Amino acid sequence: QVQLVESGGGLVQAGGSLRLSCAASGRTFSRDFMAWFRQAPGKEREFVAFIRWSGGSTYYADSVKGRFTISRDNAKNTVYLQMSSLKPEDTAVYYCAASGSVIGSVTSLRQYDYWGQGTQVTVSS
Repeated sequence: QVQLVESGGGLVQAGGSLRLSCAASGRTFSRDFMAWFRQAPGKEREFVAFIRWSGGSTYYADSVKGRFTISRDNAKNTVYLQMSSLKPEDTAVYYCAASGSVIGSVTSLRQYDYWGQGTQVTVSS
């Protein structure tokens, strides 16, 4: 019912910036809660940032707070992740996730019903 397609990944030097996009389709009611997660090789998938479509409330992981900004464009049905002051530790496959409701923590990947295919972000030192 809900489909998510990420784009914007690539190679960037440490200290640089990159903007990821997540194009969403399907009823807005089924994707009111949206988030970005990332997964590095050999690591578990971890929470990055969250945004609620209705109202626009946001929440960030401590590791990216102050450097990353999540936003949404209702007209384009797109969620963005603006990444600045990138570090090599940010290297990972970034995934967009969505759910119609969340009971518990918005940082738990188990709360999300829909996932994109992922986009690779590589930060060189």
